[in-house]
Amino acid sequence: MSLTRWLAVLTLAWSAFSSASESILERAPERTYDIVIESGYLNVGVYRDFPPYSYEKEGEAVGVDIDIGKRIAAGLGVDFRVHWITPDETLDDDLRNNVWKGHYLAKRRIADVMLRVPYDKQYAYMRDSTGEVINDQVVMFAPYQREQWQIAFDPDDIESVETIAVFQYHPIGVEIDTLPATYLTSAFAGQLRGNTHHFANMSQAFKAMVDDEVSAVMGMRAEIDHELGIRSGQGFEAAGNGFPGMGRQAWDVGMAVKHTHRQLGYAIEEIVDRMVREGEIAEIFDRHGLRYGMPAFYEEILGTEEGNSS
Repeated sequence: MSLTRWLAVLTLAWSAFSSASESILERAPERTYDIVIESGYLNVGVYRDFPPYSYEKEGEAVGVDIDIGKRIAAGLGVDFRVHWITPDETLDDDLRNNVWKGHYLAKRRIADVMLRVPYDKQYAYMRDSTGEVINDQVVMFAPYQREQWQIAFDPDDIESVETIAVFQYHPIGVEIDTLPATYLTSAFAGQLRGNTHHFANMSQAFKAMVDDEVSAVMGMRAEIDHELGIRSGQGFEAAGNGFPGMGRQAWDVGMAVKHTHRQLGYAIEEIVDRMVREGEIAEIFDRHGLRYGMPAFYEEILGTEEGNSS
């Protein structure tokens, strides 16, 4: 073989080896149950800047989901490591970027389990236009909370909120690009649109209520409870009204793992199941000053009396 041909063979071999190495290095790590236990830590995916669920306070990760993640890690006998998630455009994007594939800019940065994922069979098995299951790369499991929409109001402005029709005459704040924002701007043939004010987050919406810019705020119940607790001296109250025509007003929240990591999911599910049944998750919510809703999944198993929200 001539020197030229020999160099060509070496070049092709090195090119193939280099491409394979890059592919492996760019691939999301396969952290199965055995690997997680051997590594001594669990990467728990939670949303960044999302009080009261997961956020930083004085440089430390705090919140309901942080406490639950720490308890899961302890149950597995490993250390807790927070994997902060910055939300993308859709939940599908968040699952792809953080659970099974990794973000294209950091594919090695992946969560072993992701919290605050809707536990919904219809969503889990949703198909695209070609009939393929959209979320076939993940397993959604372990419902641990039932969340719902809630309104808080200023009784100095509004005597009570029996129906959202009151917001034809009083301004209400919502977080931008959320279901409450869509609902309030379209309800009553758009009659509430002019009184619906949009904010970047619940904290800003509540600040607007403190400043008398709005008379009420609508968001998720845990977020509302958290903000009410921060402003306990303001006299704001939680309303007890429903939301006609809104569709789903309450939903179960669970977790997700990569579909090839089912054994890890089973181990986590066993820990979470015990925490729900024995009231440990309800205690975590109580410590944070929040009302807890037991998932409908457990209402069916334990019966209505045991499964009711606290």
